[in-house]
Amino acid sequence: MAEGSLIRYRELFAEMLPLICYCQYTHVSDRHIYNAVRKRSQQVKSMVNAQAVSMNIEASLQAPTVKALLINFNFSEPIDEVLIDRQAHWIDFSLTPRLHNARACYTDYWDPHRFESLGDIYLIPAGHAFHARGDQGGHKAMICLLPVGPEGCWFENKVDWTDRHLETSLNIRNGHIRSLLLRLGEEAQHPGFASEALAELIAGQLTIELTRHYASTLDDAKNGVLTPWRLRLIDERLMDLTEAPTLTELSELCKLSVRQLTRAFRASRGCSIGDYIAQCRIEKAKKYLEGTQCIKEVSYVVGFSTPAAFSYAFRRATGETPGEYRQRVRSFNFSSVRPV
Repeated sequence: MAEGSLIRYRELFAEMLPLICYCQYTHVSDRHIYNAVRKRSQQVKSMVNAQAVSMNIEASLQAPTVKALLINFNFSEPIDEVLIDRQAHWIDFSLTPRLHNARACYTDYWDPHRFESLGDIYLIPAGHAFHARGDQGGHKAMICLLPVGPEGCWFENKVDWTDRHLETSLNIRNGHIRSLLLRLGEEAQHPGFASEALAELIAGQLTIELTRHYASTLDDAKNGVLTPWRLRLIDERLMDLTEAPTLTELSELCKLSVRQLTRAFRASRGCSIGDYIAQCRIEKAKKYLEGTQCIKEVSYVVGFSTPAAFSYAFRRATGETPGEYRQRVRSFNFSSVRPV
């Protein structure tokens, strides 16, 4: 597959944005939008033999330094493709659970067999080849583009994109960045007075927080963090959450003292081991709540002693009860997705 074709495939989203924004402001019907987008996407797909995918664009917002789309994706086949965009940094914020086995590899820097899991938020730096894989299915995401150049995002000049930075970019755990993306998505869905100006301000804050986030990652590397193989061992142990591991067990697994482990883990993941285990339980619970198991059963499967304790922890972490989360995910019906 030619690199030029891959670039054109990624540029499809950027090409769609001006069209969609124009149609919104001139009150052209949605059918006109989808017809135009379908025609353009078919041209690009024919160039790259793209995966079978349908998209429903719920909302969009465009400003000189940021472009945002709220999209419902539905992949009828497993994903296995290389992506690259030289014109913008690409942020993907999944608003519903990611596809199972979603993972990626930076092919220009890593061994081709090294694939790391994708978090709720990941960033693809401009000009970096990104090999994505995942099972078939659907999810809703906000795609945020930060254009490079004098008028665009400037934080790329502050980041060297080391192996550590690239690994961190696949799972950005930062409350400030998450809040800014949510606010941008809210403005895209419900634009108000001076929406473009507000988007510009949010983009400015977002680049600052991204710069600080990657700077702290570099500081952690200097201060001593866990090696990738140790982090992988911990994650593999946490796959079974019915019985949470003790610090002694994890320290023996990593061949470190408890003190070394706790300090290096906090430097690596930005939280304590206890907090990380709690986060893993919640993420595991989300996947079970997508199924048919009752909430009581889910609470025991992910290691909580009572359903009440599970409900309290889940609401504290997500802002909604397990029942509310299940209802919201189930209401996300892909039968309404219109193909591009």
